[in-house]
Amino acid sequence: MTVAIVYTEFGAPDVLHAMEVPDPVPGPGEVAVQVTAAGVNPIDAKLRSGARSSAPITEPRRLGIDGAGVVTAVGEGVDGFRAGDPVVFAGASGAYASDVVVDAGRVFPRPSQVSAAEGAALGIPVGTAYQTLRSLRIGAGDTVLVHGGSGAVGQALIQYAVLWGAMVIATSSERRFDRVRALGGIPVAYGEGLSDRVRASAPRGVTAAIDAAGTDEALHTSTELVPDRERVATLVRGRDASALGIRAFSGGSPVPLTAQQQAWRTEAVPVTLALLAARSFSVELGPAFALADAAEAHRAVEAGVDGKIVLVP
Repeated sequence: MTVAIVYTEFGAPDVLHAMEVPDPVPGPGEVAVQVTAAGVNPIDAKLRSGARSSAPITEPRRLGIDGAGVVTAVGEGVDGFRAGDPVVFAGASGAYASDVVVDAGRVFPRPSQVSAAEGAALGIPVGTAYQTLRSLRIGAGDTVLVHGGSGAVGQALIQYAVLWGAMVIATSSERRFDRVRALGGIPVAYGEGLSDRVRASAPRGVTAAIDAAGTDEALHTSTELVPDRERVATLVRGRDASALGIRAFSGGSPVPLTAQQQAWRTEAVPVTLALLAARSFSVELGPAFALADAAEAHRAVEAGVDGKIVLVP
């Protein structure tokens, strides 16, 4: 039997518990994976608590989207994978488990230079960052303001924007300035006077802004400093975007991602794996928790622990 983390009611992390479920069997176009690391994302905690709306719970509900592991079986029509292959996956359903079945189009070979924990840390953060930057047409000559630069999504935003030739100014707490600088960003402290500090760091102006923090300050500063609101996006306050005349990519937005945007999010994972293997991208790992300690992992996420948290079955 497979061990999976489930919840049967919305609430605090303690609603999470382990249960045995039938071993997954891959259908046509699917791959079965024995999970060696599962990424813990803030959206997981929001869904568990009910802070992000979802359907009523009528049966034990599983969590987890991203992970890494070893292929155990492939379904009909799947080419390119065989049992024993180390892989990374994104967009799964129920990755907080010892085994999972994933659509083959969301499974990617894991280079030997990339650890399972690093691979499990990629899906949502790099997919969100890569798609957002592509949608905003970020490139050489741009000056991008990133709110929440030291988080997993923020760090991916900084690195891709810098790789594509942009200058990046990123907000963070002062104790995280070194990390922002190491990724190629210019750190600025959030708080009163933020707009003036950004102007001092970008005398030629800011051409795009991305809110990965979700604060009123982030939204106000972005719309104040960027002339073209089509180049301002929020990844957190999606329901407020329309009233502000800015863009939103998920984050509670009532407007779904386009097929192209979804494709970019999928494309980001193999692109980032190649960069990681070449040591041209960096993932900051946080603590790892045993699968049975998923509740503790959620407490750490909600406490804002530095680095990407993973579960290890």
